[in-house]
Amino acid sequence: MFEKEFDYINVVPLVDVMLVLLTIVLTTSTFIATGAIPVELPRAAKNPSEILKTLSIEIDSRGGIYLNSQPVTLDGLRNSLKSTSKETPVLIRADRNIHLQAFVDVLDIVKNLEFKRASLQTEEIK
Repeated sequence: MFEKEFDYINVVPLVDVMLVLLTIVLTTSTFIATGAIPVELPRAAKNPSEILKTLSIEIDSRGGIYLNSQPVTLDGLRNSLKSTSKETPVLIRADRNIHLQAFVDVLDIVKNLEFKRASLQTEEIK
């Protein structure tokens, strides 16, 4: 009896397995991203906000600059940030109606001082 050689590889089982794995990954990542998985957080002796200090820079609608809720000038901001560790996270909160130059001036100071973790707080569009 003569056996015919395979001319191709059947990839249907491979595709089925990959689709199942994709479904598992997407389902799990959705639960994690939305916080649907209940997690009881560990307790610490110190308040987490004391452990990880974050610098907060706010720019109000008139262009006023505040560092941790204290009014500062651009030079004052630069001098305050010079003495801070470059690993400290910096959160920039700016009013949506400011002149772009005010935001660019603050961001320029943060980037020139080489802070590694800078972010801009935004509001989700609903």
